[in-house]
Amino acid sequence: MENDAGMSIFDGLIWGGAALSLLGLAGLVWCIIKVWSARRAGLDDEAMRALMARVLPMNLGALFVSVIGLMLVIVGIFLK
Repeated sequence: MENDAGMSIFDGLIWGGAALSLLGLAGLVWCIIKVWSARRAGLDDEAMRALMARVLPMNLGALFVSVIGLMLVIVGIFLK
């Protein structure tokens, strides 16, 4: 299962999943900062709803990427 470098395909799966999880976490932090700064700016209700409508798909996408990354880590650990 191991190649000459000493790293198997499952190690790559684990590290790739960890990278995806960190990317998703960075997206979630970006969403939190974006909404937090909008709340501090004191936007009116309509502007806040418009911002939330733009941030929500990014939030869900970041959560999806993070979950897929964690699943890859679990699968890599399980198969190793």
